[in-house]
Amino acid sequence: MEGKLRNMTCIYLLKGENIFLLYRQGGKVVNNVWIGSAGGHFENYELNDAKACVLREMNEELGLEPSDIENLMLRYITLRKTNGEIRQNYYFFADTKKDLHDDLISNEGVCKWFHLDDIHSLEMPHTAKYVMEHYCTTGRYNDKTYIGISNTDKAEFFELSES
Repeated sequence: MEGKLRNMTCIYLLKGENIFLLYRQGGKVVNNVWIGSAGGHFENYELNDAKACVLREMNEELGLEPSDIENLMLRYITLRKTNGEIRQNYYFFADTKKDLHDDLISNEGVCKWFHLDDIHSLEMPHTAKYVMEHYCTTGRYNDKTYIGISNTDKAEFFELSES
């Protein structure tokens, strides 16, 4: 059906040059791939608040509170048309606080810390793969927000600046 939207959010947790990823198992939309630390679909009351959605998902899936992280930033917003719907993804990045233990667990699959330079060969969802490629080459060196549009064989990213 044309015009159907799927709004999703995701958070990538960082500790220095390491990133915490989840090997998602048992998901309805995303399954058996490496994804961000936590994420999911917006609840109706969150449709205008991606931050509220990502914080709720982080708490539900990892048991973390906003006080466990710092420097939370919306870094990427992507669009992709697939299976008759437009998927809008909001990708947040945050640093874990230094005193937060490294052995985080998720109720959504297996978790693991990776060095940012070692994630390029991991199996990831279509758009997330492009986001992480861009983040590793460009986004990690600044605090800009990017808009990305992906199709079957590429993604293009543009800086979203205040106007």
